[in-house]
Amino acid sequence: MAEVKRVARPLSPHLQIYRVQMTAVSSILTRITGNALIVGVALAVWWLLAAATSPEAFSTANWVATSWFGDLVFTGSAWAVWYHYLAGLRHLYFDAGHGLDIKTAERLGWGCVIGSVLLTILTIVIV
Repeated sequence: MAEVKRVARPLSPHLQIYRVQMTAVSSILTRITGNALIVGVALAVWWLLAAATSPEAFSTANWVATSWFGDLVFTGSAWAVWYHYLAGLRHLYFDAGHGLDIKTAERLGWGCVIGSVLLTILTIVIV
């Protein structure tokens, strides 16, 4: 009987050659930011309901909303709003049949990310 010669092969060769595409990252970020906005809205609604309920409830909600956690949630929500907005404009551009080549789609994806960060910084500076 002949001997079987085993060849040392990598377990996952596709992970060595696969490059994450910006269009996929952009699509995933659009879904994440859309869902993450719920946290910011929930905090804002809690703050408003607490303001309408009692001074004690408002004091607690206001403490959370103005703490580092509240600042993080509202800053993240501002970024998510800007990103979601820019991604929506990009999607409308795609729906019109423009920018569907790979190079333009990648640039628009990076434009959404960079633009949303810049607009978030501008929002924080102005507000």
